[in-house]
Amino acid sequence: MSITKEFTLAATVENIERVINFVNEQLEQYGCAAKIRTQIDIAIDELFGNIAHYAYHPKTGAATVRVEVLDEPLEVIITMIDNGKPFDPLRTAPPQIHLPAEERKIGGLGIFLVKKSMDDISYEYQNGQNILKIVKKL
Repeated sequence: MSITKEFTLAATVENIERVINFVNEQLEQYGCAAKIRTQIDIAIDELFGNIAHYAYHPKTGAATVRVEVLDEPLEVIITMIDNGKPFDPLRTAPPQIHLPAEERKIGGLGIFLVKKSMDDISYEYQNGQNILKIVKKL
């Protein structure tokens, strides 16, 4: 058995909190641990923030967020879909974390953290849509 819920809203920074709350409502039904919820919240903040900043720049467009919770194994799949400019965040160069902060290039750390904290992350561009999925075992 699985549950799937989704909603569409404007891809704006102001809506990041709404997306986090929407996902957390689904996770609460499964007694998701606080640590895992925090990791997911950070991932949503980073990924939805990227959509808000870059997908439709300088305009604004819509994004759909889908949450699917699977029972066997117990995991959540969060899919973010937008019709903005094609962008695969998984192809960004990894940050040079071995360098001192003042010598590093700006950017890339958020995606790096998402990759490290999620069990899987995938991207595809299909039918004019960016489709980004993250998976976390609960």
